[in-house]
Amino acid sequence: MRKLMGIVVCLMFAIPVFAQEHYTEGPVWRVSIIKVKPTQMDAYLTSLRQSSKPLLEEMKKQGLIVDYKVFLKETQATPQDYDMVLAIQYKNHAALDGLAAKSEAARDKILGGKQPAQQLGEKREQIREIISSELLQEIILK
Repeated sequence: MRKLMGIVVCLMFAIPVFAQEHYTEGPVWRVSIIKVKPTQMDAYLTSLRQSSKPLLEEMKKQGLIVDYKVFLKETQATPQDYDMVLAIQYKNHAALDGLAAKSEAARDKILGGKQPAQQLGEKREQIREIISSELLQEIILK
């Protein structure tokens, strides 16, 4: 049993060392996969352009995020497939610490406060569905 525990401990330390041999850690991305409801693409894009873009630009200006991307999926395997991907880039995992509190000033400045932001979220629930939201670590191959 003691020998088995020793092997497990060695493997726990060996895996990160092995991984670091092949890459260095890059920025962190929050990626949201979106399915827009039928006939609502124009309304959703308008909402992104009028509300999300100014908010993300303000967050970028304040140094809360590094960048953001919006991707439109051009192919669909099934009618239930997603339509868009929204990606927000952060410098590292530490940039996520206290992000909600830090983002409030930008939210209030651009959207007019907590109540209008909640109303915007409720309106968007009527025109799109978030399929998933993932946190990804970008890696740079050596």
